[in-house]
Amino acid sequence: MSQAKHLFRMKLAPWALLSVAMAWGWAFVIMKDAIERQSVNNFLFTRFVVAVVVMVLIRPQTLQLINKDLLLHAGAAGIFLGFGYIFQTLGLARTGAAITGFVTGLYVVLTPLIAAFFLKERITRFIWICIAIATIGLGLLSIHGFSVGFGELLVFISAIFYAFHIIALSKWSSGRDAYAMTVVQLAVCALLAGIASIPEGYSLPPDKNVWGVVVFTAVFATAIAFIIQTWSQAHMSPTKVAVILTMEVVFAAFFSILFAGERLTLQSAVGGVMVVSAMYLIVIKESK
Repeated sequence: MSQAKHLFRMKLAPWALLSVAMAWGWAFVIMKDAIERQSVNNFLFTRFVVAVVVMVLIRPQTLQLINKDLLLHAGAAGIFLGFGYIFQTLGLARTGAAITGFVTGLYVVLTPLIAAFFLKERITRFIWICIAIATIGLGLLSIHGFSVGFGELLVFISAIFYAFHIIALSKWSSGRDAYAMTVVQLAVCALLAGIASIPEGYSLPPDKNVWGVVVFTAVFATAIAFIIQTWSQAHMSPTKVAVILTMEVVFAAFFSILFAGERLTLQSAVGGVMVVSAMYLIVIKESK
C-alpha cells in the first residue's frame, strides 16, 4: 500500500466511524417501540440473523475467505460483542434507559485502561483530557437521578465486553478481510442471542412495522455499520475509536428531540457539546 493511500485511509477512518455512531443513535430511537412489542433477545436474534443472511447473499464468495485464522479472531471479537449486547439487555431490564446509556458509555474509560494493560499502549495526557470531557458529557446527557444496583452492575459488565471488542478489532482487523470478519462476528452474536432467547422461547416479529425496524437495523445499523467499524479500526487506536463512538449517545438525543418530541434541556445541551468537543479534538488529532 502506498504512503499516500495509507494516509488517506487514516484521515477517512474517524469520519467513517462517526457515521456508525450516527446509525446506532438513529437505531436506538426507532427500536424503542419495536422492543416494547417483542422481547429484546428475540429482536436481537432476528436482527443478527437477517444481517448475516443479507451479507452472504450479497457476497457469497465471502464464505471462501473464512479460514481458521479469521474464524478464530473474528469469532473471539463476536463473543465480546455478543456478551456486550446480552449483559446490556439484562441490565436494561433492571434499570433505566438513560443510566444504561451512561454506564455503557463508560467503555470510553475502560478501553484505554485495558489497552494500556494488555497492549502496553501509551495514553497521552491529551487523550486522557478528551476521555474526561467525553465521560462528563455522557453523564450530563444521560443522568437524571442515579442509584447503583444489580442492573447497573450488569450494564457495567457489558461496557467491559464492548471495550474488549473495540480493542480486539483494533488488534486483529489489519490484514484481514473486513467483510468476512463482520459475517463471522454477527453470526456469533446471532448464536449467543439465540441461546439467550431459549428460556423465553423464540417468536417472529409480530407485525410489518417491527419487521421494518428489524430489516433497517440489520442492514444499516448492523451489517454496514460493523463492516465500517471493522475497516476503520484497522487504521485507528482503540482509545480514539471509543471516544468517537460515544457520539452514539449524542445522535440518539438529537434524533429523539427531532423526531420523538423529547425536550432539550440545558444539562443535555452542555453534555452534548462536551462529547462533540472530545470527538472533534480526537478526529483533528487523528487527521494530523
